[in-house]
Amino acid sequence: GKSLSLICGALSWLRDFEEKKQREEARLLAVEDSGQERKKKRLASAEPGCPASEDTAGEPDWVTAFVQKKEERDMVERLKEEQIRRKKREDRLEKIRHNVQLKYAAKRKRSEEDETKRLLQLSKEVLSEGAGADVLEELDHNEEELILAEYESDEEKKVVSGLEEEDDDLEEEHVTKIYYCSRTHSQLSQFVREVQKSPFGKDTRLVSLGSRQNLCVNEEVRRLGALQLINDRCMEMQKNKHEKKSEEMEGKKRRVSRTVCPFYSYEQMQFLRDEVLVEVKDIEQLVALGRETKACPYYGSRYAIPAAQLVVLPYQMLLHEPTRSAAGIKLKDQVVIIDEAHNLIDTITCIHSAEVSGSQLCCAHSQLLQYMERYRKRLKAKNLMYIKQILFLLERFVAMLGGNVNQNPSCQAVSQPGTVLKSINDFLFQSQIDNINLFKVQRYCEKSLISRKLFGFVERYGGSATAVKTNKENQKLAGLQNFLLTLQQGSGKEGDPPLVAENDQLRTASPLMQIEGFLSALTNANQDGRVILNRQGTVGQSSLKFLLLNPAVHFAKVVEECRAVIIAGGTMQPVADFREQLLSCAGVDPARVVEFSCGHVIPPENILPIILCSGPSNQQLEFTYQTRDLPQMMDETGRILCNLCNVVPGGVVCFFPSYEYEKQVYAHWEKTGLLTRLATKKKIFQEPKKANQVEQVLVEYAKCIKRCSQAGGQMTGALLLSVVGGKMSEGINFSDDLGRCVIMVGMPYPNIKSPELQEKMTWLDKTMPRAAGQEPSRVLIENLCMKAVNQSIGRAIRHQKDFASILLLDHRYARPVTFNKLPQWIRERTQVKPAFGSAFAELRKVRKFYLMYR
Repeated sequence: GKSLSLICGALSWLRDFEEKKQREEARLLAVEDSGQERKKKRLASAEPGCPASEDTAGEPDWVTAFVQKKEERDMVERLKEEQIRRKKREDRLEKIRHNVQLKYAAKRKRSEEDETKRLLQLSKEVLSEGAGADVLEELDHNEEELILAEYESDEEKKVVSGLEEEDDDLEEEHVTKIYYCSRTHSQLSQFVREVQKSPFGKDTRLVSLGSRQNLCVNEEVRRLGALQLINDRCMEMQKNKHEKKSEEMEGKKRRVSRTVCPFYSYEQMQFLRDEVLVEVKDIEQLVALGRETKACPYYGSRYAIPAAQLVVLPYQMLLHEPTRSAAGIKLKDQVVIIDEAHNLIDTITCIHSAEVSGSQLCCAHSQLLQYMERYRKRLKAKNLMYIKQILFLLERFVAMLGGNVNQNPSCQAVSQPGTVLKSINDFLFQSQIDNINLFKVQRYCEKSLISRKLFGFVERYGGSATAVKTNKENQKLAGLQNFLLTLQQGSGKEGDPPLVAENDQLRTASPLMQIEGFLSALTNANQDGRVILNRQGTVGQSSLKFLLLNPAVHFAKVVEECRAVIIAGGTMQPVADFREQLLSCAGVDPARVVEFSCGHVIPPENILPIILCSGPSNQQLEFTYQTRDLPQMMDETGRILCNLCNVVPGGVVCFFPSYEYEKQVYAHWEKTGLLTRLATKKKIFQEPKKANQVEQVLVEYAKCIKRCSQAGGQMTGALLLSVVGGKMSEGINFSDDLGRCVIMVGMPYPNIKSPELQEKMTWLDKTMPRAAGQEPSRVLIENLCMKAVNQSIGRAIRHQKDFASILLLDHRYARPVTFNKLPQWIRERTQVKPAFGSAFAELRKVRKFYLMYR
């Protein structure tokens, strides 16, 4: 119901707003026409030689009148142009909507083009059979693309041209639109399907945006798997296309054949854009259309942004300014809806934080050094200067980790292991890079595309099958190959998870890309972030991490530019974090913030939330770090579950605070035989750590529950042991029999010993006011815990006729400060039970309710 409420509310407003705007435009144009008539009459009757009066600002009134008239004329001209554009767009879409022949003509044209391409390819193959001798010459020419173009900094450009560069804005003007963001690809697809079902499904121009990983239809590129590699290959193919065109224009007859993407056809993408605007399509339908029309959905969908009324996109794309501007998203005076926003603060923090390992730093240094040595004579002075600056930065970063860039990072042991936090300024001074202008280096990396050139270079010379001409060059490049090889072998050790995970990417993608993100992070204001030096084992395993403390600095622009921002979610309590950390810090006027919360559609008797203070043997339930490992606490939890599984039908989902604790409890139950007792009533499933196994576990869990409900007998369903903040606590629906009871074991407080969290707490205490006598750091810990609880227990009730019981196992939930942070619709119906007996009696009623319901 949440998605539908957002759709109907927002699109009703947009429709009314557009109607009002068009009425206003019509009125202004009518006034202009009548004004032109009056002006003609006035000019005919004007007396010559009248002195002009002056207004209070000292300007003659004819000057003021002229300026006002010019502004009005310009506005009217703009309105007329917009009307013409709108008419053209509507006519074009209407034509596509009703003209089936047009589609067939486009299809026929595509098949003819395919046939032509096939014949050309065949003839090329026939011709090239006897042309093996030219391969070396081609390789040499291909190498040209690896060399950096001459670089001019901004100041020089301004001196030469006297102007700042301006982009010609040839694209269609943006209409007022709504940007709808959610967290995952599946949540967005779900939302689009809701729009299709809604009354607005037929006449809304909607476009879905996504990453190349989701939208690319070129199988050769898709096979690369990693997002960074897909992005690079795509950009390279585009560059090849543009270069090919310019070479044709110059009339150069070169035998070089560089791959261009067959789907990157402007004409076909325009056709795809119109198809997208005519009918609402989700990402899967968009990809299918791209394959059918031989057009790129990634770029085709971007062409549709200006004319679209509703743009659906992942919120990483909207919250990261460079990605936003690259996609052509303009937020000025638009409406933004951020759904599933319970972890918005964490998302902004993650997007703008960056981490680089010692291995990546050493690898990038080695690659860049080899690159500079090979092309030194071909590179202009400016390029050499910046490359040397980047090499110096990498050298100093490795030195901060206690290593040397010229030695293998996997073989250098760290002398003083541990974690150290530094302010940005302290880090810059101590690493002796405070004299380097990081803004300029960042801009150079952006404009020169050095990481992409380096990627091409490593791709060519990093492998074993390298065709390099002279022995001297072979010797130079052997260093790079050996280095990459040692990295590959050295990363196979135990206790080195980051390297093992990134091993493939290290070998294929340029680590400089990751480092550019870190350099960019260092340009944040000193008070808004910290640098974490994490020295572990070897230099290769150690890392530098930038931690953003103030997410508001990056959210401020979104709030300033938009006419309205809606932060929505099914479980947003506690909301104080959003108001204080995100909106107040971004400079939002408190009067502009409106909070709205509504109840649930289910009747009161459909939910039974219980706070249980003690177990069947009167053991008080308090799962603190000190007490939760005690055997009696684990035994008591097992007894509670055994009793529940005897009376609760269908599926029971039990959430533990961490994977480690869940594993510990499971092992204890196995040892005491309690697991066997549990297994007589419910088949036991455990949440897997690997994301690709989640689907399989859920399918088996659902199958088991269905089988038990149909067969009857002693086994009544299944028990799923999950983890708070894991794969099952968000975005998965335990509706109906999949979740008749949700149990929360203890309070999932975050790890307070984490250096990142401690720094965040210190920062909050320094910058935020005390709320109701509580320190902001204490409030943060409490809120993080309760957000995780609310997110997990909200999985059970998924529709109007659903019902479930919720059990919170810990007496601390009854404290007013904690109790008040439960969602209102759950809080109103929660019963606090000091003893297990009365709670068990209530749960038996649920069984009766279930039998009646069936």
